[in-house]
Amino acid sequence: MSSDSGIQISSRLPLLLTHEGVLLPGSTVRLSVDTPRNMHLVKHRLLKGTSLKSTIIGVIPNTRDPEHDTDDLPTLHNIGTAGITVQVVGSNWPKPHYTLLITGVCRFRVSALLKERPFVLGEVEQLEKLGHYTTPATEGVTAEDGELGELSQKFYQAALQLVGMLDMSVPVVAKLRRLLDSLPRETLPDVVASMIRTSNKEKLEVLDAVSLEERFKKALPMLTRQIEGLKLLQKTRKMRPDDEKRVLLVRKGGGFPGRQFTLGEEDEDDDGDDTAALERKVHGASMPDAALRVCLKELKRLKKMPQSMPEYALTRNYLDLMVELPWSKSTKDCLDIRAARTLLDNDHYAMDKLKRRVLEYLAVRQLKTSLKGPILCFVGPPGVGKTSVGRSIAKTLGREFHRISLGGVCDQSDIRGHRRTYVGSMPGRIINGLKTVAVNNPVFLLDEVDKLGKSLQGDPAAALLEVLDPEQNHSFTDHYLNVAFDLSQVLFIATANSTATIPPALLDRMEVLQVPGYTQEEKVEIAHRHLIPNQLEQHGLTPQQLHIPQDSTQEIISSYTREAGVRSLERKVGAICRAVAVKVAEGHRVTKPEGLAPEGPAQNQGDKSAPPEMPIVIDHIALKDILGPPLFEMEVSERLTLPGVAVGLAWTPLGGEIMFVEASRTEGDGQLTLTGQLGDVMKESAHLAISWLRANAKKYQLTNLVGGSDPMEGTDIHLHFPAGAVTKDGPSAGVTIVTCLASLSSGRLVRSDVAMTGEITLRGLVMPVGGIKDKVLAAHRAGVKCVILPKRNEKDLEELPHNVRSDLDFVTARNLDEVLNAAFSGGFPGTASTHTHPHVNSKL
Repeated sequence: MSSDSGIQISSRLPLLLTHEGVLLPGSTVRLSVDTPRNMHLVKHRLLKGTSLKSTIIGVIPNTRDPEHDTDDLPTLHNIGTAGITVQVVGSNWPKPHYTLLITGVCRFRVSALLKERPFVLGEVEQLEKLGHYTTPATEGVTAEDGELGELSQKFYQAALQLVGMLDMSVPVVAKLRRLLDSLPRETLPDVVASMIRTSNKEKLEVLDAVSLEERFKKALPMLTRQIEGLKLLQKTRKMRPDDEKRVLLVRKGGGFPGRQFTLGEEDEDDDGDDTAALERKVHGASMPDAALRVCLKELKRLKKMPQSMPEYALTRNYLDLMVELPWSKSTKDCLDIRAARTLLDNDHYAMDKLKRRVLEYLAVRQLKTSLKGPILCFVGPPGVGKTSVGRSIAKTLGREFHRISLGGVCDQSDIRGHRRTYVGSMPGRIINGLKTVAVNNPVFLLDEVDKLGKSLQGDPAAALLEVLDPEQNHSFTDHYLNVAFDLSQVLFIATANSTATIPPALLDRMEVLQVPGYTQEEKVEIAHRHLIPNQLEQHGLTPQQLHIPQDSTQEIISSYTREAGVRSLERKVGAICRAVAVKVAEGHRVTKPEGLAPEGPAQNQGDKSAPPEMPIVIDHIALKDILGPPLFEMEVSERLTLPGVAVGLAWTPLGGEIMFVEASRTEGDGQLTLTGQLGDVMKESAHLAISWLRANAKKYQLTNLVGGSDPMEGTDIHLHFPAGAVTKDGPSAGVTIVTCLASLSSGRLVRSDVAMTGEITLRGLVMPVGGIKDKVLAAHRAGVKCVILPKRNEKDLEELPHNVRSDLDFVTARNLDEVLNAAFSGGFPGTASTHTHPHVNSKL
């Protein structure tokens, strides 16, 4: 400013109360206004005037939190700064507020408050005038001498030293150097104190220093401290020669007269060091050349990119992921075959086929270390231990284990990841799993692979094709990475309840291992080896407190659970443990030998006040008290008391089940009614059975209600499959329907201990079906003694346990003559003379 530009402020000023900072004369700051008093001041005085610069307001430092602005005016600081408003900007986010850019003019003292609402208006006394001092800084102080002159010269030299430590090529530093030569020396304490790094408390001390000598004394230590800090920073930090003097950080929105500078902060933050550290990590990650080239290219872009760009964070996250991936980190396999066999036998009972396959993999791996990871798929009903076997395999190999649940996944990006062009992009579950385990040869368990969905976002089952192909997964490309990653050393294990819903292309890439349900004897062994000890531990009980005999376990399995796995069995054992825990807790809670004895014959029934005897033994009476009446009974013989009923065997994803087929007939016009939620395949089997019976009715001496040889003439037949709420379908009910209708038409009872499965042709041949082991185990659980199977399924009986094969009689049938002959006591009329086809010589 010129020497004659002194500004005289009014004796009445509107006062702006601020808590964000301290405005000093000669500096410019940006203040946020959001309290009611300050908002009214801006609306009524600043926004209604003809010119912002013509309106001078008073800025008073206020240490009170504006969130608690009440009607009571807080005690104000008595000295403030008159300022000219340069700019007013309004905004409604996150709440209505104004942002003011104000330049300080001079100090004033508040004499009195004239009003408090809607904004504060005070009577002020001006303490100095900007432009009152005319001596430039380069000519020294002529108006004052002595101690004030020495302080002024010392302060000026220190300011020159501070600027000399900075890079003059920076425009802000060059402007600051020009300000030191042009400003009056008496204004330097306020200007420099607003520029260097100081606290609001220290700036408030400079504001309160009305005397010029006191102002120099307050600001000089701050300036000296800043210089010493810069010297120490240059000595201790290892900076590149080009960056040694770039230690100035310009705080946005400052300066003189329209910007405030803050010395001592870096022009570049620690990003330079972070980038260098990231570059070292990239080179030390041992990634392939293709991935390394991509990372170096992205790193080069990152160095040129300002941090404020949204793409900066995306690129940085991408590089961090690339560094963290285990490109070459792996664990060493534990190839002790004997120890692996012992570990698998201890963890799992039965499952011989699965354990044999794992030992084969270990043996081949021991002979050839470059073996690719196989793709195994365990298919079986729930609760048979598919997931726990996968965890045991990882434990056996000494590898890391990671489980990926695919149930309900309907977006292919969950497998392959999102491209980095999308907001919120991230890698797929395969790459995330590798990042989690931090090795490139873990055991990945893809759980419930048969329950993948399909939606508009793509087919995740198709995305798994590359992952689960040993010939392709050595170069798996995730959309997020966009570079190939080697998955050939990963041991993938998939689990499913059924292969019917797995796409054929995906199923072809996996080695399917069937995991059938357990026999009753195997369940008893599993319960006493694993389930009961685990439940005792989980419920805080010991074997000295609870004992479940094998007979009781057998009764739980046969009367309270009917499943392929052991989950319901484990829940029933848990229910017993909870009931016993109540008795034990009641017995231990009292100090005297008094307590409620648990019910059952193993406890003291005579003395109800005696504590329970240990151990508490669970027998059939205790089972009924705890679990209630039996849920399942041997009902096969009870259902087969009338003609027109047969027992079939069905396979479901939950294991094998027995299925009753019932038929009745009434007078009518030859209609066939099918009920019981049947699918198209079973409806076709029913029509096929009717056609075969009508064609062979005379041979088997079948009649209808009116006495004719056609079973459908004048007769309506109703075929029903009980449990109508359960959907039923599958190609294995043909022989059962034929037997049921033959019993109805002949009036003879089907044997009560026979169950059957198999599909038929129109010529009466019995076709093979699947799920033989599950179906036979279901028949064994239901108490059936004889099972009729297709002849071509005879080979499947080798998979059955020895005790099951010894308990059951198997009849393998090539045609329906053999089925009917075995299904009825004493054979079936017309089946004695087996139907033979005439021999035809080949003409080829």
